[in-house]
Amino acid sequence: MADGFVTSEGHGITETADRSNGMADSFVSFEGVTKEYRTGAVTVTALSDATFTLPRGGFSVIVGESGAGKTTLLNILGGMERPTSGRVVVDGEDISAFSPRDLTEYRRNAVGFVFQFYNLIPNMTARENVELAAGLTEDAMDADEALAAVGLSEKAGAFPASLSGGEQQRVAIARAIAKRPKLLLCDEPTGALDYTTGKAVLELLERTCREMGTTVAVITHNGALTAMADRVIRVRSGKIVSVTDNEVVIPVSEITW
Repeated sequence: MADGFVTSEGHGITETADRSNGMADSFVSFEGVTKEYRTGAVTVTALSDATFTLPRGGFSVIVGESGAGKTTLLNILGGMERPTSGRVVVDGEDISAFSPRDLTEYRRNAVGFVFQFYNLIPNMTARENVELAAGLTEDAMDADEALAAVGLSEKAGAFPASLSGGEQQRVAIARAIAKRPKLLLCDEPTGALDYTTGKAVLELLERTCREMGTTVAVITHNGALTAMADRVIRVRSGKIVSVTDNEVVIPVSEITW
């Protein structure tokens, strides 16, 4: 076994072993999750018998090549799609059994989303974009507080077109954290950014996890980012091939790729 990792072998994948540093407290549990898409007589399996957990308040990286099933996994975890079979438990609740109304409430109150392409409303200022999301949930963070947390207080009145790519992504993160979500899901959050700006965005996500106690899951094809994670889930061809804990977590500021 390589230094710096805690693993145990079993049932065709590498399972994480229990550790005494609080990582054993699971916030998310995927239990034999399969997702199939059917078009006429054709069935495509995007995710097959996926089983893993994400630690409460931890930073997890879900890594795999394009088409591996990462986004399908995120969509199920975010309550945007239902699994064909299996269970998804988040903070003790089986969201795979939720009604459509319950899933709407789950997405609105429990989950923050950060996507590759920002998805800001162009005719609204940075503050208004954050306020729009914050208004969907109770006990939301003030929009100016959220923008200050991502270092954009001076840009609160700016429209997206006048912001750089990195600034737009930081607005998107402010929009996500303003809801005070229990779970922050990030789909290739640096995919549209240059190297330096991407690192700055990852440092912000890192601080969100470490300082706010938010459970963060980053989906990426960039294997170098696994070093910054508490837990690493590797996906290949719709299957979970390994789940690994890093005994030593390296800050993203010290990682190069």
